[in-house]
This record gives sequence, C-alpha cells and structure tokens, in this order.
Amino acid sequence: MTVKKRNFLTVVWDFFCSLKLTIITLILLAVTSIIGTIIPQTANPQENLQRFGETKFKIFQALDFFDMYHSWWFLGLLALVSLNLIACSIKRLPRVMKTVREPKLIPDETHYRSLSNRVEYTSSLPVPELREKVARLLGKEFATPVVNEEGERVHFFAQKTPWARFGVYVTHLSILIIFAGAMIGNGFGYKAYVNIVEGDSTDVVWPRGGEKPIDLGFTVLCEDFRVDYWPDRRPKDYYSDLVVLENGQEVMRKTIEVNHPLTYKGITFYQSSFGPAGDPTFELKVTERRTGEEQTLSVRQGQPSRLPGGARLRVVGFTDNFQGLGGAARVEIIPESGKRRVLTVLNNYPEFDVRRGGDYILSLVDLDQKQYTGLQVAKDPGVWVVWVGCTLLVIGCMVAFFVSHRRIWVTIMPLKGKSAIVVGGAAHRNQPGFEIYFEELKKQFDEEINPRA
Repeated sequence: MTVKKRNFLTVVWDFFCSLKLTIITLILLAVTSIIGTIIPQTANPQENLQRFGETKFKIFQALDFFDMYHSWWFLGLLALVSLNLIACSIKRLPRVMKTVREPKLIPDETHYRSLSNRVEYTSSLPVPELREKVARLLGKEFATPVVNEEGERVHFFAQKTPWARFGVYVTHLSILIIFAGAMIGNGFGYKAYVNIVEGDSTDVVWPRGGEKPIDLGFTVLCEDFRVDYWPDRRPKDYYSDLVVLENGQEVMRKTIEVNHPLTYKGITFYQSSFGPAGDPTFELKVTERRTGEEQTLSVRQGQPSRLPGGARLRVVGFTDNFQGLGGAARVEIIPESGKRRVLTVLNNYPEFDVRRGGDYILSLVDLDQKQYTGLQVAKDPGVWVVWVGCTLLVIGCMVAFFVSHRRIWVTIMPLKGKSAIVVGGAAHRNQPGFEIYFEELKKQFDEEINPRA
C-alpha cells in the first residue's frame, strides 16, 4: 500500500484550514485580552516601573505588554485568525453553494433511507390526481415545489430559506471586518490627553506614553469650567464649555461632562479630570481698627501686600471647606514691630473677624481660582468599520442559530393498481423543531391523499 505524499502547498493549506488552529488562536486571543486588561496600556513608564518593579518592567516592556494592541505579535495573531477564517470559509463554501444551487431533485431509495424524517403512504387515488393534490398541498403548507417526472414516477422538491446556510459565512465576514476596523484604529488613530486652563486654548494633544505632541488641525478653547459638589464637598459633576475654532472662527461649541463628549472631525474629547491652575487670587477687605481706614486688596497666594499703618499681609493657604463653614483663607499679618500673627478668614462669615481683636479687621470678599479641565482625546478612524462588523455579526448569528434550510422531497409511483407516496424532509438546523413541523405535515398528507367520507 502506497501513501500519497502531500506537497508543501497542500500542507500549508491544511494548516490554515485546521480546526486545531482555530481553537489555539482563539485561546491565545482570550489570554492576551486578559493581559491587556490587567496591565494598564500606554501608561506613564515611571508609573509602570513603580507598579511592577525593575525586573518585571523590563520583561513586560520587551514583550510590548504596555502597548499590547499595537505590538507586532498581537497584530500578527489577528492576521493568523483572519487567514484561518478565510481558509475555512473557502474550503467549505463550494459544497454549500452546490447544496443550495444544485439540490437533489430526483431522490432514490438510498436518499430517502438517509433521512431521519420520512413516511410512506398507499392511496387508492391515481398518480395524476395525487400529483395535483401534492403540488397544491406543498405550495400551501410549505413552498412551491419543483416537479420532475422519471418514467411513471413523479418527484417533488420544495425548500425554504436556503440562504440560511450562509449565516455562518456572514459571521465569519463580520469578524474579519471587526479585525480590519481594529487594525485601522491602531494604525491611524491614537489616544491622548490635554489639560486646558479656563480661558486658554490649544491646538495640540499629548499621546499616552509619547513624547511628541499631536497637531489637531484646529483649536479647542475652554471658555469656562464649573463643578457641582455634594453637601460634603465631594465633586458631584463637572462641566467644560468648549469651543472649536478654525482660522480664528468658531465652528462648534458644546458643554461636555462625563459620558457626554464633544466630537469634531473624528476626534472625540472626553471630560476626564480637573484641578486648580496656578495660585489663586484673593480679594480681601482690610479695616484698620484704630483709624477705621478701609482698604481692598487683590493679592495672589504668597504675595505680600502693604497695609495701613505699615504692616504687611500675605495669604499662605486656602481651603474649600474649613470645618464645615465653607471657604477660608489663612492670612499672615507681619507688623513692623512685634509678633506676627496667622489668622483664618472665612468667606461666608465676613463679620467674624470683628470679634477677634487685633489691629486689623479682615474679611474675605472673593476668590478667583482658575481651574484646568483634563480631557481624554481619542481618534479612531476604524470605529465605523467596527460598527458595521458588529451589525453583521448580530445578523449572521441570528441567521446561523435561528433560521434553518428546510427541504421536502415527495415521490409518487404506481403500485399494483394503487399509488405509493414517499415523503421525506431534512433541516440543517433545529432538528427538534423540524420534527414537530414534519409531524404536522404528515397529518396534512394523510388527510389529502386518503380523504374520508
């Protein structure tokens, strides 16, 4: 016995068509996805070094675990899965096409014996009359049949939803489209961040883990920033009034908050964080107790200012909520001679300092603390491709799992002055459901070919 040797191309083709390859690549994709979830992607190298230590950091960096979805091996894994899907589809598609386009129209005894759903009848009606009854019954209860004659025998074939066999290939195509969208996003998109101070603008953003800024091609202005607080002074929500400018002209504006971003020319700005920008400016009302002379000062934190009588004043600190009494500033009074004093001035209680005593009465009139808005910036030109793939995936799965290609064969033949009828059926999905349907069809046949008085 001789064994036929396979050439190199055949070996390669069988490798890409292998079910084992499918299982292995899917397991690898699942494992790498877990790695990408556990290890922060495109984080600051210093943060990763502190989090994992020097040894693990070097190993993970060599394996591209910190930017896994852009690594050559992950893209290569996606390409391998794609080739496996394409090869499997090409190998099996011709057989499915033949089943749909060239169905078996004239079944023989062997074909009927291969069907799990079949039944045989004997009728006293002649073949021509049965032919009309069977054609009418199939057209009414199932689908319009194709009729063929073979000598004295008459064969019927009817089918429904033959396109259901292509649901799995729509699913395969959708996965390839999703992979293509992911690769487009990885190759031509980015994730970045930017901090914009109230009243300032920028036309660049900084990529995660990158050193060079990315030019937006337009300007984003933060016109205003606001924060809502809970009663315990925890941030409840925060908003940024953003304006998009091109050539100095406003082209778009939107107030963004968490989960309500701004998108322009495929670039999306998400509200991410906020914080104080620079030293705050305080407006203080100072009254010299001895003379009653009043003076309003506008000072920055840490900046000394001259008071009536020769003393100096300096704001050394500020808090949004001092012991539940609201905003307060820590103010240092430095007299020309004598001991310096540090006072707490409350914004909500301007007359509180009158009772304190001392040479000066202080009240906090206003505070101007500029904030910056922290924005996450994302550009993903492949996102619409992914959405198309996801839509096709849902359609393909629904067709593949919930719609079946159903076929009915009927043969009528003369038998010793009577007529014999053989009925068989098959479905490539949902066999239990088709069995129930076939039982109902058998009752219809019995009533049609053997009418009772």
